[in-house]
Parts: sequence; structure tokens; C-alpha cells
Amino acid sequence: MTRRWRLDIAYDGTAFHGWATQEGLRTVQGELEHWITMVLRLDEPARLTVAGRTDAGVHARGQVAHVDLPKEVDGTHLAQRLARVLPEDVAVRTVRRAPEGFDARFSATWRRYVYRLWDPDSHPDPVLRGQVTPVRERLDVAAMDAAAAGLLGLRDFAAFCKHREGATTIRNLTLLSVARQDDPSRTITCVVQADAFCHSMVRSLVGALWAVGAHRRDAAWLARMAAQSVRQSDIHVMPARGLCLEEVGYPPDELLAERAAEARAFRELPAPPCTGCE
Repeated sequence: MTRRWRLDIAYDGTAFHGWATQEGLRTVQGELEHWITMVLRLDEPARLTVAGRTDAGVHARGQVAHVDLPKEVDGTHLAQRLARVLPEDVAVRTVRRAPEGFDARFSATWRRYVYRLWDPDSHPDPVLRGQVTPVRERLDVAAMDAAAAGLLGLRDFAAFCKHREGATTIRNLTLLSVARQDDPSRTITCVVQADAFCHSMVRSLVGALWAVGAHRRDAAWLARMAAQSVRQSDIHVMPARGLCLEEVGYPPDELLAERAAEARAFRELPAPPCTGCE
């Protein structure tokens, strides 16, 4: 018999080749599965399911995963043991019993990322240099934020995603905003929230907004790009270092299983209204 546990995880992605296990490479999943298996002395390797698979170099403050472990495992004991053995660039903040029907990936209703930029009007903080992307161009933050509003809603984001056979690129983008922080660093933050993201989507969205902010492109160009049904090479994919997964949201416990079933279904856009039909 097994019991499902929810893990809340944070990591500095700089030295990791992304989340997903890859033979011969250091990954967040590989590190965690190794140490969970070791400290619990499991006969079979632990297997984690994650809310959002981050790419190489991407950070996380609010990553969520689940793991099914033998029923006798104590979550508090596991959290304490992991705190002693995990390397400094990854931490399991909490280990708690997962509610009935919980799936870290499919039960999630939204993921929120923040992409951080420094431009010539910023005052870079060396302590944060591994978490922020510097750019040479002075960015028009107001123009970026205004253009971002035109991308919100349920749509096909194929223009911003790397193609994966059999995978949908339809997403519901509920938040995309750009602001300069009122702090000594004057960091520009791009906040991006959606029900889910496809591969490279966040860094491509920010890359498109960067082009607008640098006055290399305008809002009309962005609208044309967004209307395309295939990946657009004109859209720059920003470096990984500025991107961080901040938080993952879930519905009330009684709706977790229903949400998971809904998320597993292949998504299509609603049919447009039929004009001239009887």
C-alpha cells in the first residue's frame, strides 16, 4: 500500500539541466528522486510527478510535485532527512499528505512565472545576477505592458511554442503584466500566469515584449505574430536565467480529481460563431 505526498520545492536552476531526469546530466528530478530513495531505503526508486517541467537554467520558488511512497513513511521525518542531505541549490520546503484526488500536474489550475530584466535604467544588484537577464536596450515598460494586454485569454499560442508532436498549444493566459519595481535595483518584472504553458512559451512571450519595449517592433507586429499557427522565428526566446516559477494554484480539495480529469482531455478552441447558418 502506498500514500501520496505533496512536496513544495525551491531551486536555483543555474547548475541544473532542467527538471526532468536525463541520463548522465544533473537535474532537479534526478537529485530529488535519488535522495528520497536513499534516505528512505526504498526497494524501488521514488518517482516524482511535477506541476511544471522547467528548462535548463530556470529557477523555482513555488514548484510542486507529488510522490507515492510506502504507507509507513512519515512525512515529517522525510522532510527533516532531506534538509540534511540535499545540496544547497535545491530545497524541499514542505512534505505533506496529499488530499484525495491530488495530482501535482493535472490538478493545477494555474502556474505563475516571473521573468526579471535589467536595462540601462536599472541598478543591478550583484547578489541577484544569476536570476535576472541584463539587456542593452532601454525598455519602454509602458509600451510592453500595453502590448501584453492584447495576448490575454484563451487562444492558440503556437507562435510562441516549440512544436511537440501530439501536444496542444491552446492555453488560457490570465495574467501578463510588465512593471518596473520601485526598489533600489529598479528591476523590470514580467508576470505571466496561465492554466498551463507549452515548451518555451514564457520566454518567447517575454522575448516578444522585449522587442516592443526596445522599439524594434510594435504592437501591430505582436498581434500578427500571435495570430500565426506555427512557431515564429522572428520571436526571440529569452535566456533561462531570468525566469522563475513562483507559484502553482490548485482548486479546493473536493474538486482536485475533477480538475485532473479535465486537464487530461485534449483541448481545442471553441468553434467560431456560424454566420448565415440556419
